[in-house]
Amino acid sequence: MKTKPPRERAARALCRFNGVPENTMFEGRPMWESYLPEVDVILEAALSAEEWERVKQGGGE
Repeated sequence: MKTKPPRERAARALCRFNGVPENTMFEGRPMWESYLPEVDVILEAALSAEEWERVKQGGGE
């Protein structure tokens, strides 16, 4: 099984932390996707500009 990108893993972790089912559909998308704005704020603050760009592009492994 392919490893999920860091942003998705972080968003799913926030779902679990908040007791929200990760794959429940919300506005036509999996619930975990609704946590991406929060994930992005945290990762952008925590990573260097280069690391953040790599993560945004789906890398960062």
